[in-house]
Amino acid sequence: MKLTSVALLLSVAGASARFTPLKPESLAVRSAGSKDAALEFRGGAVKPASKAVSVVQKGGFSLAGIDWGLLSLFAFWFLGNYYYNIWNKQCLKASGGSAGFPLTISVMQLGVGVVYACLCWCLPFIRKLPTTTQGDLIKMFPVAFTNLGAHSASVFAMGAGAVSFAQIVKASEPAFAAVLSVLFYGKKVSLGKWLMLPIIIGGVILASVKELDFAVSALVAACTANAFAAVKGNENKKLMDSPGIAERIGGVSNQFALTTTISFLMGLPLMFAQEGGKFGDFVELVKTNPDVRNNLVLSGLSFYGYNELATMTIKSTGAVTASVANTAKRVIVMVYMAAVTGKALTEEQKIGAGVAICGVLLYSLIDDLLKPKSKKN
Repeated sequence: MKLTSVALLLSVAGASARFTPLKPESLAVRSAGSKDAALEFRGGAVKPASKAVSVVQKGGFSLAGIDWGLLSLFAFWFLGNYYYNIWNKQCLKASGGSAGFPLTISVMQLGVGVVYACLCWCLPFIRKLPTTTQGDLIKMFPVAFTNLGAHSASVFAMGAGAVSFAQIVKASEPAFAAVLSVLFYGKKVSLGKWLMLPIIIGGVILASVKELDFAVSALVAACTANAFAAVKGNENKKLMDSPGIAERIGGVSNQFALTTTISFLMGLPLMFAQEGGKFGDFVELVKTNPDVRNNLVLSGLSFYGYNELATMTIKSTGAVTASVANTAKRVIVMVYMAAVTGKALTEEQKIGAGVAICGVLLYSLIDDLLKPKSKKN
């Protein structure tokens, strides 16, 4: 069952990669009769029944007003993330949690993804080699480093506390993105978005108050992951704005494969510096403990697969749609992980998670909702 799930996830990612350029325009949904919609989704999946909405198909498989190709990307993205959280938690638990080998596990998970990417490059009919220059690879360093930081900090957070708690804290990522974008990238954030931040942060605080597995280290690690992820988003945009680099990379799959490879190489010296003294113990644990060995491989493959699908989905849609989808994903993961681990969410966690997630959803939509509607002719 485990191998079937991973094989299906990677098959969908590999097949989708052949039809997903770096900057596609898959599908546009906008209000009919107006040039500027009050709410616009790039890549919306479902055609509403209302006559007030028109659908412009620009690629993908559509039937009965539904873009099934795009829906499949969302579905397998969510499924891959769900299984990754399960296998990652099982691997961490079997190896000692945050006191065991969290950094080593996070780096080795990236290494599993690198092996998969190299196998794909060895088969030209699956993925063509990129034609990047040395300068292009150097420009990818900031994105790769922040990718490593976000992943490793997330793994540590899940090892130090409950997965549901880590997901709640990670839901506050827009708050970090807003602050860092203003302070370091000169971007402007609307008043509406600023007003949503206290709601998001308040929900996270409420959810954390009576967390049974609460650990300051888990909170700090999850917040660190948010900061790295926020910087990664800005650095990735800067990277892809470089002239000609998108063409030389050759697609979103190559983009993610190169980022993962560089992240892995950057992580090795950090891993040996931090946990190198007990690396022999980790190797022995992998040899003798199938729970560690199997879940390490499965979590590495599922992490690579669902992130590749997430990258394709974001490229095929837009920021708003991706933010809404990411919010929905966290809800699904929290609910199912609570059921799988047998640790039900407390009332405070349920309310806090609801407040934080609703805040994230409003943060994503507020500017479009408040945008003045264009007058009908």
